[in-house]
Amino acid sequence: MSESDQLRLVVVIGSVRKGRFGPVAAEWMASRARLRPDFDVDVIDLATAWLPDVMSADPAALKPQAVQDLAPWLAAADAFIVVTPEYNQSFPASLKNAIDWYDEEWHAKPVAFLSYGGASSGLAAVGHLRQVFAEFHAVTVRETVSFHEYRDCFGANGRPVAGDAPAYEEAARLMLDRLAWWARALRLARAREPFTAKQLHTQ
Repeated sequence: MSESDQLRLVVVIGSVRKGRFGPVAAEWMASRARLRPDFDVDVIDLATAWLPDVMSADPAALKPQAVQDLAPWLAAADAFIVVTPEYNQSFPASLKNAIDWYDEEWHAKPVAFLSYGGASSGLAAVGHLRQVFAEFHAVTVRETVSFHEYRDCFGANGRPVAGDAPAYEEAARLMLDRLAWWARALRLARAREPFTAKQLHTQ
């Protein structure tokens, strides 16, 4: 597979809290994707993106430099994996802030989720994120990877413990397969007809 045929996959680490598990989960997920020839993988950590949390009410206002710097990475992506914990039955404010700073960068692209939490495995956060991304004309992938009681799932080596590893590997494979399908289909569709968020009119 040539480099031009590869799908640009961006893995977004959504939590910015100290002591977070997100980087461990994201690196494991990225390592699974890098084993495949169809993905070119980047990892974006919101803790180092330094996106401001104050936005202008004027949509035409010049965006802060940190927002402008990250925009090309998101715009070039064919697909996203969002790594999120569950905080108080939802996803982190840092992640909502990052999503809201952008618009067209998300349009007509697939988004998959890796979640982690306690008994809920972070799935309440994923449910809320699906609603948010729908507003940005993104397509969320049904298949997910979720870590139940995540502190017990991973060893000191940054990988799932032996007994759980096969199930998580299979979940990652299924999610990446589906994400790649949507990424190829939507990239082809965008090439044939540029996506617009304006109301479509039928004749």
